[in-house]
Amino acid sequence: MTQLFGEKNKTGLTRDLIEALFPMFEEASAGAIVVDCDARITWINNSYSQLLGVKDPASAIGRPVRQVIPGTRMPEVVETGNPLLLDIMEHQQQQLVVTRLPFYDEGGQIEGAVAFVLYDDLQPLTPLVSKYRRLHQDLAAARKALAKKERSTRYSLGDFIGASPGALEVKRRARLAAGREMSVLLLGETGTGKEVLAQAIHAVSRRAEKPFVGVNVAAIPDNLLEAEFFGVAPGAFTGADRKHREGKFQLANGGTLFLDEVGDMPLPLQAKLLRALQEGEVEPLGSNKVASVDVRIIAATSRNLEAMIADGTFRSDLYYRLNVLEIPIPPLRERLADIGLLCETLLWEISEGLDMRAEITDAGVAALASYDWPGNIRELRNVLERALTMSEEGGVLDADAMFKVLPRAGVRPALRVSSRPIRPLAETLAEAEAQAVEEALVASRGNRTKAARLLGISRSVLYEKLAKMS
Repeated sequence: MTQLFGEKNKTGLTRDLIEALFPMFEEASAGAIVVDCDARITWINNSYSQLLGVKDPASAIGRPVRQVIPGTRMPEVVETGNPLLLDIMEHQQQQLVVTRLPFYDEGGQIEGAVAFVLYDDLQPLTPLVSKYRRLHQDLAAARKALAKKERSTRYSLGDFIGASPGALEVKRRARLAAGREMSVLLLGETGTGKEVLAQAIHAVSRRAEKPFVGVNVAAIPDNLLEAEFFGVAPGAFTGADRKHREGKFQLANGGTLFLDEVGDMPLPLQAKLLRALQEGEVEPLGSNKVASVDVRIIAATSRNLEAMIADGTFRSDLYYRLNVLEIPIPPLRERLADIGLLCETLLWEISEGLDMRAEITDAGVAALASYDWPGNIRELRNVLERALTMSEEGGVLDADAMFKVLPRAGVRPALRVSSRPIRPLAETLAEAEAQAVEEALVASRGNRTKAARLLGISRSVLYEKLAKMS
């Protein structure tokens, strides 16, 4: 039996071996590309060119690969010689699952690299992702049981669902925040997952073994907030407990204090909070003694703090103290590409409680994408719960099931076809076909695999029709 790697090349794949395997990989992939040792494109096939929006493949030959694919890691593969067997690459609001392999000459020197697009969307990986999430949910359930006995977190960064560019940027900043001790300010509308993200940051920080204490400022009356934050000394006022009552700062000592809806905090308390953060000590209500505390602050708000500073309802010095690292969380309407992943996770959680199997069709996801989601992910969960309650199809949610429970005020009207003079049938059919392709791409948020599925055609046929339209 001949050896795959002889004495002349023990480093990796040779060009001859790559060329032998190439036809099989190209046929099974959604695109293929080759670069030389300087990371310049030497070959690209038609399907990858269409996927990238490059009309003429020949125009890409000789160009640095990052000029054509800004998010590629091909130069890294060429420089290090390390293959990237499975990676998710963002390109023009699409998630491409790719594999990248270096290849070598007979002397063992890197000659270039080849990449294949295994999938041009994440849908084919759903079974694998689902299995991972089920295991993750089991782990989360165990953590929740332990959290009942002590102040701990229930969520990790994996619970912030999304693969859109906006969601990935949020996770990137969250990982940055977790590795440092700075204060964090989470900005986002109600229902976007601010508390999930706050707990996730704590869970992977060096304070993970210490308490995580959350306070919803908007839910506590103003006259009780000071006692809630700093504690109460024995006999501080009539009816007060004779024992010392610890505040949230003392409870969170060594860990993280999460201030939810910090924009609702009254001005007098803002000054006391600022002093506690600056000095690292608190003075319980009715006491003349101060206690040292070591807490990491993560604050969140759905309000515009800069506008509140302008009208004098929020202190600028406290704002700058809290906003060392800002993480804006985009609303759901700005990351509609994540709706499919969110539905899968939420339906799994909901159906577990209902002891039933729940699924949503591609048309159902497209229907959800037509809504503006003022309540964001919290509202999405509510809509899915109501749809399952009213479903008569055994837990399979389609577009009709979604439109029955979606508020009509937030649904964008469908495109209407205006009346036109009679024209040749071939011209009319060609225009209708082009419109159908365009509407399918809109409904699938540019995902061509899903668009082909909605149209009932293969992906290769869709590429042919797109080529004719361009």
